[in-house]
Amino acid sequence: MADEAVLGILKINLQISTDKLDEYLSSLVSAAREYIKTEGIVLLDTPGDNNLVIMYAAYLYRRRREDGPMPRSLRWALNNRLFSQKAGG
Repeated sequence: MADEAVLGILKINLQISTDKLDEYLSSLVSAAREYIKTEGIVLLDTPGDNNLVIMYAAYLYRRRREDGPMPRSLRWALNNRLFSQKAGG
């Protein structure tokens, strides 16, 4: 999925309808990809991996307002993706 499509879905997730934050949100998508790679995950162009990037980018956006731990659902998704990768699936 192209970064423009990921950005569009991220904006829907965050309920943002303006284009004013596109550059910032695009940087969050890039950062999310990098952070996921540091977890040891090799991202593929699959709906699941794209959703993982969107979830992580949304977390990064929300974290700037709500300083708290990573949502359990995101940690669970990252762990499952990594375990699946290690198992060869």
